[in-house]
Amino acid sequence: MEGKTTLILASASPRRAQILRDAGIAFEVVAPSVEENVLPGESAEAMVLRLAEAKARAAAASIAPQTRQILVLGADTTVVGPDGATILGKPESAEDAARMLRILSGRTHRVLTGIAVIRLHDGEFRSAVESTSVTFADFGEDEIASAIASGEPLDKAGAYAIQGRAGKFVTRVEGSYSNVVGLPLERVRAILSEMGWTGNK
Repeated sequence: MEGKTTLILASASPRRAQILRDAGIAFEVVAPSVEENVLPGESAEAMVLRLAEAKARAAAASIAPQTRQILVLGADTTVVGPDGATILGKPESAEDAARMLRILSGRTHRVLTGIAVIRLHDGEFRSAVESTSVTFADFGEDEIASAIASGEPLDKAGAYAIQGRAGKFVTRVEGSYSNVVGLPLERVRAILSEMGWTGNK
Protein backbone atom coordinates (compact mmCIF):
# COMPACT_ATOMS: atom_id res chain seq x y z
CA MET A 1 0.00 0.00 0.00
CA GLU A 2 1.17 3.50 -0.74
CA GLY A 3 0.53 6.91 0.69
CA LYS A 4 0.54 8.50 4.10
CA THR A 5 0.37 6.26 7.16
CA THR A 6 -2.22 6.99 9.84
CA LEU A 7 -1.31 6.30 13.47
CA ILE A 8 -4.07 5.14 15.82
CA LEU A 9 -3.44 5.41 19.57
CA ALA A 10 -5.33 2.61 21.32
CA SER A 11 -5.51 4.44 24.64
CA ALA A 12 -7.67 6.99 26.43
CA SER A 13 -4.64 8.23 28.42
CA PRO A 14 -4.28 12.01 28.13
CA ARG A 15 -0.61 11.64 29.10
CA ARG A 16 0.20 9.33 26.19
CA ALA A 17 -1.68 11.59 23.81
CA GLN A 18 0.25 14.62 25.08
CA ILE A 19 3.61 12.88 24.60
CA LEU A 20 2.79 12.22 20.93
CA ARG A 21 1.34 15.70 20.47
CA ASP A 22 4.39 17.37 21.99
CA ALA A 23 6.60 15.38 19.61
CA GLY A 24 4.63 16.67 16.64
CA ILE A 25 3.23 13.22 15.82
CA ALA A 26 -0.26 13.25 14.30
CA PHE A 27 -2.59 10.49 15.49
CA GLU A 28 -6.20 9.50 16.02
CA VAL A 29 -7.58 7.89 19.17
CA VAL A 30 -9.55 4.64 19.33
CA ALA A 31 -9.81 3.74 23.01
CA PRO A 32 -10.87 0.10 23.53
CA SER A 33 -12.24 -1.31 26.77
CA VAL A 34 -9.72 -3.82 28.13
CA GLU A 35 -9.72 -5.17 31.68
CA GLU A 36 -6.37 -4.32 33.26
CA ASN A 37 -5.56 -7.14 35.64
CA VAL A 38 -2.68 -9.35 36.70
CA LEU A 39 -2.90 -13.05 35.96
CA PRO A 40 -1.76 -15.54 38.62
CA GLY A 41 2.01 -15.94 38.50
CA GLU A 42 2.37 -13.32 35.77
CA SER A 43 5.47 -11.10 35.79
CA ALA A 44 5.19 -7.35 35.36
CA GLU A 45 6.94 -7.58 31.98
CA ALA A 46 4.53 -10.24 30.73
CA MET A 47 1.53 -8.28 32.02
CA VAL A 48 2.34 -4.98 30.30
CA LEU A 49 3.10 -6.79 27.03
CA ARG A 50 -0.16 -8.75 27.21
CA LEU A 51 -2.26 -5.68 27.97
CA ALA A 52 -0.57 -3.51 25.34
CA GLU A 53 -1.26 -6.17 22.72
CA ALA A 54 -4.85 -6.63 23.92
CA LYS A 55 -5.50 -2.89 23.59
CA ALA A 56 -3.94 -2.72 20.12
CA ARG A 57 -5.84 -5.76 18.86
CA ALA A 58 -9.16 -4.58 20.34
CA ALA A 59 -8.77 -1.19 18.66
CA ALA A 60 -7.69 -2.78 15.37
CA ALA A 61 -10.75 -5.06 15.39
CA SER A 62 -13.04 -2.03 15.67
CA ILE A 63 -11.60 -0.24 12.63
CA ALA A 64 -13.43 -0.81 9.34
CA PRO A 65 -11.34 -1.82 6.29
CA GLN A 66 -9.55 1.22 4.86
CA THR A 67 -7.64 2.14 1.74
CA ARG A 68 -5.14 4.10 3.84
CA GLN A 69 -2.21 2.57 5.69
CA ILE A 70 -2.87 2.33 9.42
CA LEU A 71 -0.62 1.50 12.37
CA VAL A 72 -2.32 0.82 15.72
CA LEU A 73 -0.33 1.53 18.90
CA GLY A 74 -1.25 0.00 22.26
CA ALA A 75 0.57 0.63 25.53
CA ASP A 76 0.36 -0.33 29.19
CA THR A 77 2.45 1.02 32.07
CA THR A 78 3.04 -0.29 35.56
CA VAL A 79 5.40 0.30 38.47
CA VAL A 80 7.51 -2.47 40.02
CA GLY A 81 8.38 -1.91 43.65
CA PRO A 82 11.91 -1.72 45.09
CA ASP A 83 11.84 -5.47 45.80
CA GLY A 84 11.84 -6.06 42.03
CA ALA A 85 8.67 -8.16 42.08
CA THR A 86 5.71 -6.28 43.59
CA ILE A 87 3.45 -4.77 40.92
CA LEU A 88 2.07 -1.38 41.90
CA GLY A 89 -0.79 -0.62 39.54
CA LYS A 90 -3.41 2.07 39.92
CA PRO A 91 -4.42 2.35 43.60
CA GLU A 92 -7.85 1.10 44.60
CA SER A 93 -8.31 3.75 47.30
CA ALA A 94 -6.63 6.65 49.06
CA GLU A 95 -5.30 4.20 51.65
CA ASP A 96 -3.85 2.02 48.90
CA ALA A 97 -2.19 5.07 47.32
CA ALA A 98 -0.60 5.97 50.67
CA ARG A 99 0.67 2.39 51.00
CA MET A 100 2.32 2.57 47.58
CA LEU A 101 3.96 5.93 48.27
CA ARG A 102 5.40 4.60 51.54
CA ILE A 103 6.86 1.63 49.62
CA LEU A 104 8.51 3.96 47.08
CA SER A 105 9.74 6.54 49.60
CA GLY A 106 13.53 6.90 49.67
CA ARG A 107 14.11 3.96 47.34
CA THR A 108 14.61 3.00 43.68
CA HIS A 109 11.91 1.30 41.63
CA ARG A 110 11.27 0.49 37.96
CA VAL A 111 8.61 1.74 35.59
CA LEU A 112 7.71 -0.68 32.79
CA THR A 113 5.75 0.13 29.65
CA GLY A 114 4.70 -2.52 27.19
CA ILE A 115 4.11 -1.28 23.64
CA ALA A 116 2.47 -3.15 20.79
CA VAL A 117 2.04 -2.03 17.19
CA ILE A 118 -0.13 -3.68 14.53
CA ARG A 119 0.02 -2.81 10.83
CA LEU A 120 -3.57 -3.17 9.80
CA HIS A 121 -3.40 -4.15 6.14
CA ASP A 122 -1.17 -7.21 6.61
CA GLY A 123 -1.33 -7.91 10.36
CA GLU A 124 2.40 -7.33 10.93
CA PHE A 125 3.04 -7.07 14.67
CA ARG A 126 5.84 -5.72 16.89
CA SER A 127 6.09 -5.40 20.66
CA ALA A 128 8.64 -4.38 23.29
CA VAL A 129 9.02 -3.49 26.95
CA GLU A 130 10.81 -0.34 28.09
CA SER A 131 12.22 -0.14 31.63
CA THR A 132 13.23 3.02 33.50
CA SER A 133 14.65 3.23 37.03
CA VAL A 134 13.40 6.05 39.26
CA THR A 135 14.80 6.99 42.68
CA PHE A 136 12.79 9.04 45.19
CA ALA A 137 13.87 11.03 48.21
CA ASP A 138 12.00 10.28 51.43
CA PHE A 139 8.34 11.29 51.65
CA GLY A 140 7.02 12.62 54.94
CA GLU A 141 3.54 11.53 56.06
CA ASP A 142 2.32 15.11 55.60
CA GLU A 143 3.62 15.10 52.03
CA ILE A 144 1.87 11.80 51.31
CA ALA A 145 -1.37 13.17 52.76
CA SER A 146 -1.06 16.34 50.68
CA ALA A 147 -0.46 14.36 47.49
CA ILE A 148 -3.50 12.18 48.11
CA ALA A 149 -5.68 15.17 48.97
CA SER A 150 -4.83 16.60 45.53
CA GLY A 151 -6.33 13.50 43.88
CA GLU A 152 -3.32 13.16 41.58
CA PRO A 153 -2.16 9.68 42.71
CA LEU A 154 -5.53 7.97 42.42
CA ASP A 155 -5.48 7.13 38.70
CA LYS A 156 -1.74 6.61 38.25
CA ALA A 157 0.30 3.41 38.37
CA GLY A 158 2.41 3.51 41.51
CA ALA A 159 0.24 6.37 42.83
CA TYR A 160 2.35 9.14 41.35
CA ALA A 161 2.92 11.30 38.28
CA ILE A 162 6.56 12.21 37.66
CA GLN A 163 5.45 15.28 35.69
CA GLY A 164 3.28 16.36 38.63
CA ARG A 165 3.69 16.77 42.39
CA ALA A 166 5.99 13.76 42.72
CA GLY A 167 8.57 15.31 40.39
CA LYS A 168 10.16 17.35 43.16
CA PHE A 169 11.03 14.17 45.06
CA VAL A 170 12.83 12.47 42.17
CA THR A 171 16.58 12.31 42.75
CA ARG A 172 17.53 10.13 39.78
CA VAL A 173 16.07 8.79 36.53
CA GLU A 174 17.93 6.11 34.56
CA GLY A 175 16.42 5.57 31.14
CA SER A 176 13.54 7.12 29.24
CA TYR A 177 11.74 9.92 31.09
CA SER A 178 8.75 9.76 28.74
CA ASN A 179 8.41 6.08 29.65
CA VAL A 180 7.70 7.09 33.24
CA VAL A 181 5.00 9.48 32.01
CA GLY A 182 3.42 6.61 30.08
CA LEU A 183 4.97 6.16 26.64
CA PRO A 184 8.64 5.57 25.74
CA LEU A 185 8.79 7.94 22.79
CA GLU A 186 12.20 6.88 21.49
CA ARG A 187 11.27 3.17 21.38
CA VAL A 188 7.86 3.93 19.87
CA ARG A 189 9.39 5.98 17.06
CA ALA A 190 11.87 3.19 16.30
CA ILE A 191 9.17 0.52 16.05
CA LEU A 192 6.88 2.72 13.98
CA SER A 193 9.75 3.40 11.56
CA GLU A 194 10.47 -0.35 11.28
CA MET A 195 6.84 -0.82 10.25
CA GLY A 196 6.85 1.80 7.51
CA TRP A 197 5.82 4.95 9.33
CA THR A 198 7.62 7.94 7.85
CA GLY A 199 6.33 10.71 10.10
CA ASN A 200 3.78 13.32 9.17
CA LYS A 201 4.86 14.02 5.62
